[in-house]
Amino acid sequence: MAWLLVIVAGMLETGFAVCLKLSHGFTRLWPTIAFCIFALGSFGLLTLALRKLDVGPAYAVWTGIGAAGTAIYGMIFLGDVVSTLKIVSISLVIVGIVGLQLSGSAH
Repeated sequence: MAWLLVIVAGMLETGFAVCLKLSHGFTRLWPTIAFCIFALGSFGLLTLALRKLDVGPAYAVWTGIGAAGTAIYGMIFLGDVVSTLKIVSISLVIVGIVGLQLSGSAH
């Protein structure tokens, strides 16, 4: 269950990163509000998960999901440049996330 919280928290991290961009430096109201909601949800779920998980693997998985998710979202919806190297690199991050998740131990 704790790993599920980390995974959802990582997806919410993608949401707050995208909303951070869309807020244009917190000058747009709705993306700023969405940023706050996603950030609080993400940090809250990560905090709950850390009650049962080691901090290193959990934080790395959370960050990796957020980074990969944000990069993928940017390429699909925000017009970010798509390249073979970028796709390979995101794939390596995902492989690393899976490896860290599998190596993590619950107390």
